[in-house]
Amino acid sequence: MKVAVGGPLKVAFRPWVEGLENVPAEGAAILASNHLSFSDSFFLPAVLDRKVTFIAKAEYFTTPGVKGRLTAAFFKGVGQLPVDRSGARGAGEAAIKSGIEVLERGELFGIYPEGTRSPDGRLYRGKPGGLARVALATGAPVIPVAMIDTEKIQPPGKVVPKLMRPGIRIGKPLDFSRYQGMEHDRFVLRAVTDEVMYEIMKLSGQEYVDMYATAMKRQLAEAAKAEKEADKAARAALARAEKEQAEKEKAEKERAEKERAGQAGADEDGQTGEPRTEP
Repeated sequence: MKVAVGGPLKVAFRPWVEGLENVPAEGAAILASNHLSFSDSFFLPAVLDRKVTFIAKAEYFTTPGVKGRLTAAFFKGVGQLPVDRSGARGAGEAAIKSGIEVLERGELFGIYPEGTRSPDGRLYRGKPGGLARVALATGAPVIPVAMIDTEKIQPPGKVVPKLMRPGIRIGKPLDFSRYQGMEHDRFVLRAVTDEVMYEIMKLSGQEYVDMYATAMKRQLAEAAKAEKEADKAARAALARAEKEQAEKEKAEKERAEKERAGQAGADEDGQTGEPRTEP
């Protein structure tokens, strides 16, 4: 896959990279990245010599048919692990277990602390469950990564990518051994996650938003729905007003026609009637 996918990506898009020396040549490490585009999971592994394993929703691996089998083969080939997201807690535990298994094999584990793609290019609050728990359970260093401009190449919903140069900045490894054995302390998990997100913010230059990206997506979806409903209501009100105006104009036209018809009848009677006889 590094030859079939990574090679053409590097030739076509020519991504620039800073900080490659911060990724160890061997041994376990966690690559914690911002998440701007679906293509992030392809550009980052493409510029590294080592394999990077990410987690992906199980639907990519279980879709039936020829297309489903090809999709499953592709995602396995690029190092994606299936995680069932049908239950929030179950999905989180499965992701943590998968990450620990990858790191125990001495490999690189890639994770997006925001939990989902940024809806607007800004950096959102990291979720403390996955990243911090995996880091503290394994003792693996956390390497902050900033993807640059990948959202401009393939925005959500776009199939055909735009040819332009994305960037990747890789920061120095962060050591959280001081918190070893404290992976169930929610305050420690929050502190670890916030420290990683701060380093990603410095690398990416993104504006930081102290809320979860999933919450922002809900707000945007609700706002879009409200706007759509308001637009629908406005269109309906306009249609009613236009209908009422048309009916009013029609009634006025009919009344005017009746008046003209009555006047014409009166004029005709006056012209053709018998002359009045004086007594």
